[in-house]
Amino acid sequence: MKQLRKIRDFLSGDASADRVVPPSGQTAHLTLFASAVMAFLAVFALALSLAAGRLADKWSDELARASTVRISAPEDQMQAQTQAALRVLETTEGIASARALTAQEQQALLAPWFGQNVPVEALPVPQLIEVIETDAGYDGAGLRLRLSAEAPGAVLDDHTRWRRPLVQAAERLRLLAVMSILLISGAMAAIITLAANAALASNAQVIGVLRLVGAEDRYIANAFVRRFTLRSLAGALVGMGVGAIAILFLPSAATEIGFLTGLGFAGAEWFLPLVVPLVGAAVAYLATRRASLRVLGALT
Repeated sequence: MKQLRKIRDFLSGDASADRVVPPSGQTAHLTLFASAVMAFLAVFALALSLAAGRLADKWSDELARASTVRISAPEDQMQAQTQAALRVLETTEGIASARALTAQEQQALLAPWFGQNVPVEALPVPQLIEVIETDAGYDGAGLRLRLSAEAPGAVLDDHTRWRRPLVQAAERLRLLAVMSILLISGAMAAIITLAANAALASNAQVIGVLRLVGAEDRYIANAFVRRFTLRSLAGALVGMGVGAIAILFLPSAATEIGFLTGLGFAGAEWFLPLVVPLVGAAVAYLATRRASLRVLGALT
C-alpha cells in the first residue's frame, strides 16, 4: 500500500512544482519524439526476435523427428538395396514410418540448385528414404550397423549437424534481441538526460529563486523527474501503438512463404509490447533523476 501511495502521489504531482518545468518547447518535443521512436524500434526488435526464434525452433523440432537414409549403389543393385533398407527401417523400434522418395520428389529437392528440368534419371543421384521417428526415437548406432549389413550402400543421416546450427541461431537471435533492447534503452536514457540537462540549465534563474524561498533540491528534482517520466511514457505509448499496428498488418506465414513471414506476436505474446512503455518510463525516471540531482548540485 505504501508503494501504491507513492506512485499515486508521483502521478498526481504538485501543481506549484510542475510550473518549474516548461510544459512545451524543444525539450518536451525531443523527449516525446525520442520515446516514441525508441518504443517503436523496441517493439520491432522484440517481434523479430520472437518470430525468428519460433522459426528456428520449428525447423529444429521438425529435423529432430526426421532422418534420411541415402543409398548409393550400382543401378542394378539400387532397387534391391532400397527394399532391404526399407525392411530394416520398418522393423526398427522407434521409427514411425519410412518411405523412398519418388523421382519427382527428388527432382523438386534438386530444383533450387539445378533448375526445374533437371534429369534425375540421367544423373548419379542416390536414392533417398525419408524416416520419421517416434517421440522415443531410435538407436542410431544400432540402426547403422543393421543397414551396413543389409544394404552396404545405405548411409543414415540423423540431421544432427543441421539441428545444432538452428538451435544456436535461435539462442543468438534471442541474445541479439536483449542486446538491441538494452542499446535502445541506453540511447533513450542519453537523449532524455540531454533534454533534462537543457531544461534545468534554461531554468537556472527560476531554480535560484525557489532555493531562496526555501525549496529543497529534491523538491525541484521531483518536478523534473515527474514531467519527463510522464512525457516519456506518453511518447512510448504512441510508439508502441504504432509499432503494434504496423506489425499487425504485416503478411502472415499462412499467406506468404519466406523468412520474414509470420513476423510478429502470437497468442499471449501480444501482451509483451505493453511492457515497452513501462520500461521506457522507468529508464526516463532513472535518467532524469540522476541528471537532475547532478545538475542541481553543480548549480549550488
